[in-house]
Amino acid sequence: MARPRNIDRQAVQRARRVVGKTQDAHELREALSILLPAERNTTLEKTAELLGVSRASVVRWQVAFRNRDLSVPSARENWGGRRRALMTQEQEKEFLRPWSEQAREGRVLVLSPIRAALAQQLGRPVAASIAYRFLARHGWRKVAPDTRHPKSDPRIQEAWKKNFRRIWLPS
Repeated sequence: MARPRNIDRQAVQRARRVVGKTQDAHELREALSILLPAERNTTLEKTAELLGVSRASVVRWQVAFRNRDLSVPSARENWGGRRRALMTQEQEKEFLRPWSEQAREGRVLVLSPIRAALAQQLGRPVAASIAYRFLARHGWRKVAPDTRHPKSDPRIQEAWKKNFRRIWLPS
């Protein structure tokens, strides 16, 4: 048997006030996550369907709404960011400094030594995709070599093609 619903009347009153005055869509959804079950007797699943999110998001919004101090405008935390960063941005820049000097000199850089040094710095194995994203985050990109050699001369190549003796004969 399901637990009986515990409706916090103070939270419902606060949610009504927020719905009437808010300009923020996220605050409105948080308030509706409180009001729909309380006033329309909807389940968490039905509330989630109406708000277009998962059931877990409804519960998370309800808890956030109950715990938030409404006297502080826009007190919600930003959900984005680097929550799983391995190093700070300053540490990453410092780590790339020796290779950036090599790149400025025009030397070719290979990912494997950078990846090995990163693994040593972090003290754990690092996948190639992590190293590639690491470099991309700092504006580094893969530069492919040109399709022709810089010292090639098209006139010499054309002369060679004209004077080339054909050895192959059809039988």
